Amino acid sequence: MVINAPILKSNEQQVLDEKSQKSQKLSSFVPRHIGPNSDDIQQMLKVLGFPSLDALINQTVPQAIRLKQPLKLPEAESEYAALTSLKKVAAKNQVFRSYIGMGYYDTITPPVIGRNILENPGWYTAYTPYQPEIAQGRLEALLNFQTLIIDLTGLEIANASLLDEATAAAEAMSLSYGVCKNQANAYFVSDDCHPQTIDVLQTRARPLGIKVIVGDHQTFDFDQPIFGAVLQYPASDGTIYDYRAFIEKAHAKGALVTVAADPLSLTLLTPPGEFGADIAVGSTQRFGIPLGFGGPHAAYFATKEEYKRLVPGRIVGVSKDAQGKPALRLALQTREQHIRREKATSNICTAQVLLAVMASMYAVYHGPDGLKTIAQKIHSRTLILAEWLQRLGYSISSKPFFDTLQVELGTKPLQEILQAAEARQINLRIFDTSTVGISLDETTTLDDVRDICRIFAGTDELRFALNIQEMEWITQQSGLSGEPFSRQSTYLTHPVFNRYHSETELLRYLHKLESKDLSLTTSMIPLGSCTMKLNATAEMIPVSWEEFGKIHPFAPASQTQGYQILFEQLEAWLAEITGFAGISLQPNAGSQGEYAGLLVIRQYHESRGEAHRNVCLIPTSAHGTNPASAVMCGMKVVAVACDSQGNIDVDDLKSKAEKYSNELAALMVTYPSTHGVFEEPIQEICAVVHSHGGQVYMDGANMNAQVGICRPGDIGADVCHLNLHKTFCIPHGGGGPGMGPIGVASHLVPFLPGHPVVGTGDWGLGTRKEETSNSQSLIPSTQHIGAVAAAPWGSASILVISWMYIAMMGADGLTEATKVAILNANYIAKRLESYYPVLYQGKNGLVAHECILDLRSLKKSAAIEIDDVAKRLMDYGFHAPTVSWPVGGTIMVEPTESESKQELDRFCDALISIRQEIAEIESGKVDAQDNVLKNAPHTAESLITGEWHHPYSREQAAYPAPWTREYKFWPAVGRIDAAFGDRNFVCSCLPMDAYSS
Repeated sequence: MVINAPILKSNEQQVLDEKSQKSQKLSSFVPRHIGPNSDDIQQMLKVLGFPSLDALINQTVPQAIRLKQPLKLPEAESEYAALTSLKKVAAKNQVFRSYIGMGYYDTITPPVIGRNILENPGWYTAYTPYQPEIAQGRLEALLNFQTLIIDLTGLEIANASLLDEATAAAEAMSLSYGVCKNQANAYFVSDDCHPQTIDVLQTRARPLGIKVIVGDHQTFDFDQPIFGAVLQYPASDGTIYDYRAFIEKAHAKGALVTVAADPLSLTLLTPPGEFGADIAVGSTQRFGIPLGFGGPHAAYFATKEEYKRLVPGRIVGVSKDAQGKPALRLALQTREQHIRREKATSNICTAQVLLAVMASMYAVYHGPDGLKTIAQKIHSRTLILAEWLQRLGYSISSKPFFDTLQVELGTKPLQEILQAAEARQINLRIFDTSTVGISLDETTTLDDVRDICRIFAGTDELRFALNIQEMEWITQQSGLSGEPFSRQSTYLTHPVFNRYHSETELLRYLHKLESKDLSLTTSMIPLGSCTMKLNATAEMIPVSWEEFGKIHPFAPASQTQGYQILFEQLEAWLAEITGFAGISLQPNAGSQGEYAGLLVIRQYHESRGEAHRNVCLIPTSAHGTNPASAVMCGMKVVAVACDSQGNIDVDDLKSKAEKYSNELAALMVTYPSTHGVFEEPIQEICAVVHSHGGQVYMDGANMNAQVGICRPGDIGADVCHLNLHKTFCIPHGGGGPGMGPIGVASHLVPFLPGHPVVGTGDWGLGTRKEETSNSQSLIPSTQHIGAVAAAPWGSASILVISWMYIAMMGADGLTEATKVAILNANYIAKRLESYYPVLYQGKNGLVAHECILDLRSLKKSAAIEIDDVAKRLMDYGFHAPTVSWPVGGTIMVEPTESESKQELDRFCDALISIRQEIAEIESGKVDAQDNVLKNAPHTAESLITGEWHHPYSREQAAYPAPWTREYKFWPAVGRIDAAFGDRNFVCSCLPMDAYSS
């Protein structure tokens, strides 16, 4: 008797079984992430003339670069299963009370802010406010943030946030270098700065030929010329210094001085602007933002108004709309310095908007009195702790102090203190074998203070107790009262910081602002190169888990095993997806990924004795961050031409590579191209660069067209950055946070970013960790490029989002998503090509995951500018695609895989309807100046107040399509006069009556 004999099946049955197995492999989450269902996909394929998705992909993606086998990733899990799996990983983290400080503190996120901003898709799925008429909510919140920073620092202007404190300090160094006229190339860095800040500064300075002098500001010899300096306030060890004399000497030598200041301390301390600082930087993390193992957190940057056009990042400014109503927009467009390409001093094109909004609302909720009360409570408990420790026989060397004590152990063994701390689940900072640091925070109670004392007493029974009167007497002994440290000036006097102190009032204020912003909760955001796909709720939930949120970035590795598992798995998955040998998760923005990747290439050449290789070839179609990043890495930019089809001109590339053969460092290339096409000769392009000794840097902005179909590492790239806030579902947050990790080929792994405090594993630092309880000693690699961000793994807490996405999609789901993204883009191109020419296409007449629609002829035929179409789309309830980039007078559309056929058709119908409106102008039926496009967007107020003098009806203005009657998104303001705002520059809050008038 034969048992379990195989049953022979017909070919048809085998095909059905294979399809069934493939269907089962796709988790229940995949069809929730991918918008079109199977019937929709077939209908779209029919429009395009293809029998299947695979047939479409075969004609779109060059066969030479196609993956020959599926990605090797774990089987896809359901939402519930993935959350369960990640919860087990999270449970391996140990949430200790961390008093390590060094710029990171535990804090209390007001629940009304946590639930209604951090966990609210109306806030976190919005895009950068480039279309300000439908972004007034977050722009107002950012204006509040800028006002908060201006008031606390005592300086004249502030930007809308930067990535972290260390990189903000590096931006300050760059600004100082650009401004200073004394011909010096040295920058002084106080050794009292946080170690991660010092390391990031050294990393930034090295390729620019800037000499960083780390030393004691009290003994620095100003005979050595410097162009600038940075000081920590309070110092990293907690000491508060009077920097006036140092700043006067620096100014006398023509140098600019930056002060890295804790903004919460500035409610009690003299602001940097009042004692002479030219620039102030810092982190607003302790304004209600979870520790998150290092991020994301909003840094700030404040300076004098005379430097406003050199400020990195974004500045929100006040202007007016078409009706004369106050309105907000991003001011001084040159502030995004990457627009200046190779002339830039910064490549920053992002901010930390979601976190800056949270920090601003923390200040709005607490108000000036509430913030001061929090600071005073922290300071008083630090005074009590200092008194008790001194009674136990310990010396405090950090005086005066705000929240941080440097405790001299005397004869007490360090290991004994560390073991006692670990037993109480407390982390302390270790300076050396005889000194520890303690930084208190908003969450610290008197019971916590007693617990800390028990560690140093070596017993649970303390020999002393203080009554209320004694405690009051101790808190009155602060060294911060009076000159030179006590703050005398007022702050946060604007009504917005003095009104919304009840939860009811704040909740309504938050909802009012949210309702002014168009996010993915309203409609698709079809931005080319920005990949505004679904940010699934299941992906977002773990961000709020305490096991991830309450971990200090410098906590001992024994307490962060969950994070280490998360990193190891995510790195392995990203390595498989990209075809690279190593991944660094440290870069916390796409621009930082570019910068880190080019530094790795630079370091590789230096290691081979080829430091002279400094030429970076960049196609003329590249995003402006590419040349800006190259310049920051000390490279010389050489442009490579594109042909009439938008592809890299291979002959020009060969000519330039030959001309600069001895100096060639790298080629920066985006794939698919910035023009939305899979360029056929990409492998040849890479080979040309390699043949002349260069490396290939691939910009991963368009990775959403590659996942599961082809891999950068196989194509020929040596480095590629990944925009996790695009392809891997971290939400854009209204303009940040983002993450830009890099993948590298095996020969570049030793050069990946390092960190001076915590090792980042085999794929990051190249260091070996030797752990002893609460301390770690490192044996550093001599090859890594140094730190490019303040925290070892960048904005670690949001990496859970990408982990969840990959875990729930699996290899088949990710590949299917890529195919549908390409399908959706080609469907839009096909539907619209007879109304708007598709500018660039591949050899088979197809596009990749995005398409460029050419509107340039409309300026001549109807005097219609690209902005007129963008603003009119708002009346239809849509955010405009990317406008006038990469080609002026065009729009670049990227639908992503998450949008349904119904939504794609609705968007196409809107553009077709707008084209018909333009046709009426072209025929002379409609006035060329007074029409629905020139006057768009139309606000509710403009439609219902006053006389109606336009030649079109109110109905046509407000309800141009059937669906707008079912749900109408109203722009908060009319078209904004940006030029007026730049001529009348204001970047802080106006009086409330200005908004109501």
